[in-house]
Amino acid sequence: MATVTVTPEALKQANRLPVTIRTRIRRILIQLADWPDVSGAKPLSGKLAGHWRKRTGKYRVQFRVEGETVIVEKIGHRDRFYDD
Repeated sequence: MATVTVTPEALKQANRLPVTIRTRIRRILIQLADWPDVSGAKPLSGKLAGHWRKRTGKYRVQFRVEGETVIVEKIGHRDRFYDD
C-alpha cells in the first residue's frame, strides 16, 4: 500500500470541478493507494518523464511516485492538462 498525497494546487483544481467528476477523481485517488498494482496508469514522456497519468473520461490526474508515496500534482480536463 502506498500513501497518497495531494498537493495544495491539485486540491484547488479538484475543488473547481463538478461534483460528479470529483467523485470519479476520489475513486482514482483510492486506486492509487494500491500502487504499483494500478491498472490504466500511463507513464508520461518528454518534459514530464518520471510522471504518470490516470484518466477518467475527459479528465486526468497527474502524479509521481517517490518510494512508497504517490504525489498527485495536477488534476484537470484533458484540453488544458498538458499546457505549462
